[in-house]
Amino acid sequence: MLRLEMRPQPSAAWSYASPLLAIALTVLIGMALFAALGKDPVAGLRVFFWEPVRNARAWSELLLKATPLLLIGLGLAIGFRSNVWNIGAEGQFVIGAVCASGTALALQGAGFAVWPLVLLAGVAGGLTWASLTALLRDRFNANEILVSLMLVYVAVQVLNYLVYGPWKDPMGFNFPQTQRFDATAQVPRLFEGLRVHLGLLLGLGAVVAVWLFLFRTRAGFAQQVGGLAPAAARYAGFSSRTALWVAMGVTGALAGLAGALEVAGPVGQLTPHVPVGYGFAAIIVAFVGRLHPVGIVGSALLMSMFYIGGELAQSRLGLPKSITGVFQGLLLFALLACDTLIHYRLRWRKG
Repeated sequence: MLRLEMRPQPSAAWSYASPLLAIALTVLIGMALFAALGKDPVAGLRVFFWEPVRNARAWSELLLKATPLLLIGLGLAIGFRSNVWNIGAEGQFVIGAVCASGTALALQGAGFAVWPLVLLAGVAGGLTWASLTALLRDRFNANEILVSLMLVYVAVQVLNYLVYGPWKDPMGFNFPQTQRFDATAQVPRLFEGLRVHLGLLLGLGAVVAVWLFLFRTRAGFAQQVGGLAPAAARYAGFSSRTALWVAMGVTGALAGLAGALEVAGPVGQLTPHVPVGYGFAAIIVAFVGRLHPVGIVGSALLMSMFYIGGELAQSRLGLPKSITGVFQGLLLFALLACDTLIHYRLRWRKG
């Protein structure tokens, strides 16, 4: 029979091969799921993995959705490497969108480009919202997982209050949404006729900045040591409080920036539909990317494929909206299962 045997040391090869095997298993299980639902598995795979990359417009949409996942995933990677478990990036994303929208509405009619101020407001909003969790953890030793997660629901209620109340567009036919932002408050697009915007370049810049921070600075080294060996970090004089505030602050700032880019980019206004789960999906993005900035780029593109594929599967295959979440969950559980091979090997034993 097959048994798991602990390796003398973790396998470096499987640490890289595990995400690839997890993706392959997700595809195979997805094909079986399509067949069980009476759909053509080949057509299902084409919708998820070919349609999002078949032309320039498709690539534009793919990169557009990958940008917030990339930004949030980078922030979460710093936190998880520091053993700071911020699960509430979705709330920081929402508050970033709210603060950015408030700035855009306050500067309606300005005769100059205000989108940099809109993005800065989003960063400040996400940073402030994440700081609430850091403060409660620092002062009262509250569990950051529970606090950050509960603050997501508070953020959504703040959003709903504003779009159903004081910020509701009086000329919006009673729909819960704000006025459309002026062109000066919207992020410039990179190409004429395509929706991908300057946020993509900001995301790629963040990849470089996070890589330099983690692997080329003393502060980044302190963050990682604090996560791997807290006792060693204390002995070396690294502050756990500093690690907490840095991890929460960077994640909140990047999530807030992602929220600002969402409302100042493709949406162009604040609506109740702004929270689409990017903050939760980015957790999977971070782990599939092995908490490495370069790996997160690829996993963000993959998760973006799942979002677009799920939308196309609804319209073309008649599948429910939840198919996107199903594929995300399949990928996460496949990765967790495959990661077992990093620390254990399969052995065949008689009897």
